[in-house]
Amino acid sequence: MNRKKEHKQSKKTLTRREFIGRSAATAAGFMIIPRRVLGGTGYKAPSDMLNIGCIGVGGKGSSDIRSVSSENIVALCDVDDRQMVDFLNSEHNTPEQKARYEKANKYKDFRMLLEKERNIDAVTVSTPDHTHAVIAMNVIKRGKHVFVQKPLTHSIKEARLLAQAAKEAGIVSQMGNQGHAGEGGRLINEWIWDGAIGDVREVHCWTNRPIWPQGIEAPKETPAVPKELDWDIWLGPAPYRPYHPAYHPFSWRGWWDFGTGALGDMGAHILDHPFWALKLGHPQCVQASSTQFTEDSYPVAEVVTYDFPARGKMPPVRLKWYDGGIMPPRPDELEDGRMMGDSGGGGLFVGDKGKLMYSTYGRNPRIIPESKMRKYQRPEKTIPRSPGIHEEWVEAIKKGQKSTTDFSYSGTLTEVMLLGNVAVGAKEYKTKLEWDEENMEFKNLPEANEFIHAEYRQGWSL
Repeated sequence: MNRKKEHKQSKKTLTRREFIGRSAATAAGFMIIPRRVLGGTGYKAPSDMLNIGCIGVGGKGSSDIRSVSSENIVALCDVDDRQMVDFLNSEHNTPEQKARYEKANKYKDFRMLLEKERNIDAVTVSTPDHTHAVIAMNVIKRGKHVFVQKPLTHSIKEARLLAQAAKEAGIVSQMGNQGHAGEGGRLINEWIWDGAIGDVREVHCWTNRPIWPQGIEAPKETPAVPKELDWDIWLGPAPYRPYHPAYHPFSWRGWWDFGTGALGDMGAHILDHPFWALKLGHPQCVQASSTQFTEDSYPVAEVVTYDFPARGKMPPVRLKWYDGGIMPPRPDELEDGRMMGDSGGGGLFVGDKGKLMYSTYGRNPRIIPESKMRKYQRPEKTIPRSPGIHEEWVEAIKKGQKSTTDFSYSGTLTEVMLLGNVAVGAKEYKTKLEWDEENMEFKNLPEANEFIHAEYRQGWSL
């Protein structure tokens, strides 16, 4: 149910909560009986639950659905019936969850879900990158709250337009970079803002991705489309190409038309922490180097360098991204035998008074060496802690608040990440790209502007 409409209706009629409260007060001499007593421990009245539709049930979609299952899951959608069956039969579902998921209405086409499920309050979007924007925009235009898996969009322009639309619609939005809700990210901010390592002018971020094929040609074979899959809807706004299992269900991340490569996959987690702690915003320029790549697929490895201007009292920052096995130089302060970050990647802040290292998702932040960490007098915790990236979104909807990685924040972060992909794709120009954030264009190389957004396939639009 639309919660704004519910609020308006409550002025004219008694809600279930009011009826129970008033009836109990009358029967017991105005003694109010707590609702938890009436409904039992952990009881949640229907009026307290959001009606949520979930688009994409495979891969990350399965955990997204379970993470919002405290609410009323009214509809599930996936273009592949095999993924729907796998999700419904998953051993990770509790018996209670399984029963509720079975009752939810099932769809293959997200547009049909949004058209028929008029009573939903919110939607989760857990599909391949290239369809995030068109789905999320459809949700926003209907005035529904939306949670979108990272990266927010496939192109820079999509991120800008989605953030604008969410703001104008007044809906609660959230991107699914779960490390943003973690304790580690908050500690990083509090320590950096406390001056633990002084002014930061240099940051290094790295990942073990890609863990899927990249730097390859598109397959030549054209196998039959599985009868369970709607290939046309899966392609969505992307240029048409024949179905192949090299694209669906997992390896789509490595293809220019569908994914955003290693940077798009893990930048939302690893770049998020310097972006947040150093209040970076848009860079002045970006440049990249990489291994060979094809017209179809991202390179196997790359290094992307961003230069950010001063922000208030914070000095300019150079941030370098590494993937495909390339790592930054090992800091002298790091003890012998100690891993940089963790097996998935990490980050390193270089300040004029020391260095701070963290692992993937912002976990386990430490000043290095450990002897210096032990001597550091930690400041008080000043940033509100989060119950979790999904829980925070649900709570923000119910309280009419703003979530911490809503599209005003995550949209800009996504733009910054995708600028790195543009720099990789435009590397034949052999120049540092100067970015004009206001006009969303490159000041010194108009030829690179074609990478800001790809033309949609006929029949698809924002």
